[in-house]
Amino acid sequence: MWRNTRMVVLAAVSASLYAAILIPFKVLPIIPGVTEFRPANAVPVVCSFLFGPAGAWGAALGNVIGDFFGGIGPGDLFGFVGNFLYGLIPYKVWEAISSRDPVPDSPLQWIKLCGVIILSSAVCSLTISWGIHSMGFVPFPVLSSVILINNGVVACVLVPFLLRVIYPRVAAGRLLYRSIIGPRARRPRGVRMLGVVLVVVATVGGLVLGNAIASGSVVLPCFPLLEGGQPSRLAVGVGLVPLFTLLGIGIALL
Repeated sequence: MWRNTRMVVLAAVSASLYAAILIPFKVLPIIPGVTEFRPANAVPVVCSFLFGPAGAWGAALGNVIGDFFGGIGPGDLFGFVGNFLYGLIPYKVWEAISSRDPVPDSPLQWIKLCGVIILSSAVCSLTISWGIHSMGFVPFPVLSSVILINNGVVACVLVPFLLRVIYPRVAAGRLLYRSIIGPRARRPRGVRMLGVVLVVVATVGGLVLGNAIASGSVVLPCFPLLEGGQPSRLAVGVGLVPLFTLLGIGIALL
């Protein structure tokens, strides 16, 4: 997409819009210095369906811009990656499971759309919580729950409505990413479905295992519990690496 001027412009537009809505809500922190109430979380998903990879890069860059107004720290690297995946998963998974436009014109379409939104929220939650916990800032169980609910609820409420209003107009203006960069050959259905299954298994497994390790319910042999029965913060960091590998393979197959 970086060789296409219009896609670069759409990435900049997505980033600007995301940041512009993020910044005013910095005054409503949920976890100070880490996350806040974010109605802007609908923007990356909508831009993902409209602009594809430009929406993913816009989500990552827009989150960085927003972080400048709340304090930059080492955890923002995971915020960049998590928001990139939050903008990448929706259009990738939708392309894998459906050949129709992502407009909720029936109950089944609405259910599928919300399922994709929740999955992308879970991937974002897993990525950011894994990194922040490994650095010893916020416990994995707390942050993963906050991000998943914050992203998922806001996006499931706003995105279907926004897509019904915006998607036909963007399509009519030939600004959808497939209108700009052209169609791509779809992978065989079996490969695409395998990719979706791997993404779902890795994400759900990562959230469950991360919570279990962080709470001390699961103890890794190489990371025994510390004094007082607390798990090492690196146990989550190392323990989830295989699942992130599985997640990467799944995304590559979409």
